[in-house]
Amino acid sequence: MTATDLGLPVLGGLSGVPTTDEPQKAKDYKSDQEVRWCPGCGDYVVLNTIQSFLPKLGLKRENIVFVSGIGCSSRFPYYMNTYGMHSIHGRAPAIATGLATARSDLSVWVVTGDGDALSIGGNHLIHTLRRNVNLKILLFNNRIYGLTKGQYSPTSDQGMVTKSTPMGSVDNPFNPVSLALGAEATFVGRALDSDRKGLTEVLTAAAEHRGSALVEIYQNCPIFNDGAFDVLKDPDESAQRLIPLRAGEPIQFGPEGEYGVTRSPWGGLEVAKVSEIGVENLVVHDPTIDDSAYAFALSRIGDQHLNHTPTGIFRQVQRPTYDDQARAQVEQAQQAKAPDLQALLRGKDTWTVA
Repeated sequence: MTATDLGLPVLGGLSGVPTTDEPQKAKDYKSDQEVRWCPGCGDYVVLNTIQSFLPKLGLKRENIVFVSGIGCSSRFPYYMNTYGMHSIHGRAPAIATGLATARSDLSVWVVTGDGDALSIGGNHLIHTLRRNVNLKILLFNNRIYGLTKGQYSPTSDQGMVTKSTPMGSVDNPFNPVSLALGAEATFVGRALDSDRKGLTEVLTAAAEHRGSALVEIYQNCPIFNDGAFDVLKDPDESAQRLIPLRAGEPIQFGPEGEYGVTRSPWGGLEVAKVSEIGVENLVVHDPTIDDSAYAFALSRIGDQHLNHTPTGIFRQVQRPTYDDQARAQVEQAQQAKAPDLQALLRGKDTWTVA
């Protein structure tokens, strides 16, 4: 069922949010608070990138809100010269859902980490995504609990030795992109903290998307998990590991473009040498495919060792949003005849206890 079928307008993610004609710069989005992350933390790069691209959206700063949970990344609202809320551990999506539903004139962003979002906040995250609330969720993934000093997180590598797993973690780690796609998120992307261009492209597309947009950001923790993504940043290694996703183009990578993604005999997707399968057998990337199975198959390429890692936009489809539908119901109820409260209270679902 489409938005049109429900009588709802098909709008972009920024529709209804007041714009400004005044030129904006990155400094306009910097608060007067001292940024307090550890030296070398990937959060600095993400913060700077967001402060640099938000002016291009042309929105009024008073109509942008950042809601965070608990964790290093959750200090984000302090450093943005917008409205913001440092909320409860894992509950940022729930609080942001209420805000987005009550205020259609706001651009609402959630900033969270792998521990905050996928452990205590797991249920809130998946239900926000399945409901397709008009939120932008930035999931900073450093594969460790940083604020609480180095315990393993839901995305930590299996076998990882930490303060809470002295003999190595026996848990199988979450793949956040797979999780989001399994919850039917309408927009899912992934970027590296060090890839400013790629991060900006994914964030801009997420901002313009109407519905739940989740962006996983690989982010380095220099204190408790330093170098977790170094193989994706090393010039010699990255070309063989990173798989850039570009809509309308064959999925091809490698120093000389010698590798590509093709359909496997079992129906999924796999990496193969272009010389062995031919360019004509490469998958042409299309994030607008409505069936999430394609994007999910893309997310399963590679493993915790980052031998192959797709980056970019996995899925970008349109579906009615929770907040638009909720507001439509409220408006419909307001236009209808006021119900008889006593008849409602004494309906068929009441009984007398002797």
